[in-house]
Amino acid sequence: MTVRVRFAPSPTGYLHIGGARTALYNYLFAKATGGTFVLRIEDTDLERSKSEYETLQIDDLKWLGIIHDEGPDKPGKYGPYRQSERQDIYMKYALELVNKDLAYYDFCTDEELEAMRENAGKDGASAHYEGKWKLPEFKAEGMARVAAGEKAAIRFRAPLKEYVLNDRVKGQVTYPKDMVGDFVIVRSNGLPVYNYCCVVDDMLMEITHVIRGEDHLNNTVRQLMIYEALNAKVPEFAHVSLLIGHDRQKLSKRHGATSVNLYRNEHYLPEAMCNYLCLLGWSHPEERDIFDKNDLFKLFSLDRFSAHAAMYDLEKLKWVNGEHLKKMSTTDLISLIEKEPETEFFRQQSAEWKNACVELLKKYASFVTDFPKLVNELILNENPEMTDPLKEIMSWETTPKILNFISSEVHKVQSDFVTEAELNAWMESVKKDMAIKGKPLFMGVRAALTGHDHGPDLKFLIPLTPVNVLKKRVQQLSK
Repeated sequence: MTVRVRFAPSPTGYLHIGGARTALYNYLFAKATGGTFVLRIEDTDLERSKSEYETLQIDDLKWLGIIHDEGPDKPGKYGPYRQSERQDIYMKYALELVNKDLAYYDFCTDEELEAMRENAGKDGASAHYEGKWKLPEFKAEGMARVAAGEKAAIRFRAPLKEYVLNDRVKGQVTYPKDMVGDFVIVRSNGLPVYNYCCVVDDMLMEITHVIRGEDHLNNTVRQLMIYEALNAKVPEFAHVSLLIGHDRQKLSKRHGATSVNLYRNEHYLPEAMCNYLCLLGWSHPEERDIFDKNDLFKLFSLDRFSAHAAMYDLEKLKWVNGEHLKKMSTTDLISLIEKEPETEFFRQQSAEWKNACVELLKKYASFVTDFPKLVNELILNENPEMTDPLKEIMSWETTPKILNFISSEVHKVQSDFVTEAELNAWMESVKKDMAIKGKPLFMGVRAALTGHDHGPDLKFLIPLTPVNVLKKRVQQLSK
């Protein structure tokens, strides 16, 4: 069997994090099986669907490296790939269902439908649709009225039988025979509903596996009924766990950013986003937390999904982003940093300086945008803040002596930067000539040169710091 999977977003807004995860799982499964990943646009909501959202969603998928094999911009033999362009197809199969008495025309008014809903379950009344148009004696009248040009919805005749779904994540799911009543598949305005057209599309596009969110699980019984009525092969289903916030409620805007576009604008790395999204409901065979999605092309399967809800943790995402940042080559990181604002000083330095700077600071960074901040704070800061820990170090008897010595030595330097050898010589002089050792030595020299009580290794940091900055720094600390 050739695997064919699909991601079918509605272009009514930006690409949601949950949608991106669904797309990623489908993409990885297609890659792992040598199958085809289809992008289908479910734009039957004509009022809310916009072409610009379709473009933005596809662009965000491409940014994540999730590239479809077929879609609106990559047509194949199964198109069209927009539901708005498949209306004739939906109507063709709907009419076949009507002719087979598996569906019927429904002329009930909104008022009549509302009255049925209000009476549902009262005094033995059915909780499902009980309009007269489901009765066989009204079929001929319905056909005649439609033939005369009258508008009507098409309602599917729900079989009163139990349905069983063997889901690849949830296991066996049983739908009782009275779970749903007759339901609309085509509205009176001619537009099909989701549960109907997605089945027709999956059938005609020969989709073999449907990987989607758990929130679609209740829809599936209606879809099983339609597959059966169309005599179509039912694909394998895998309903992946819900994404929840720390309050264990379904992920929403109150939990923070939920669209891929926002994370993209906040400088998250696409590799990190894919890595983290993949872990929300799926586990790596080697129990690894950090990996590249391309590493999964031979490892990804439907057997490692968790049935439990996945908690969306922004701190974990930030950590994953930092880990991917650390894995990047120095050359690639430099290229990204130089595109950031406020990096003029960085861009003006030598290649050797840039390499050393990135290697030193990347362990402190979670985002590319952290580098300019770290350079300003640790390297270019001429006026260090007198924090309580710094005040304590400066109050030691030995520290003023070290500061005076360091100030004298810094002002003797003629080059733009202090060398590591010069720094080592200063440390040795403090140790031997001033008989200062241990914590007073190391903390005192750090305080004098950096204005901080802790930070990167001095032998790497100080050679990156311009001498003119060091001069102003020691002057400020000497006041």
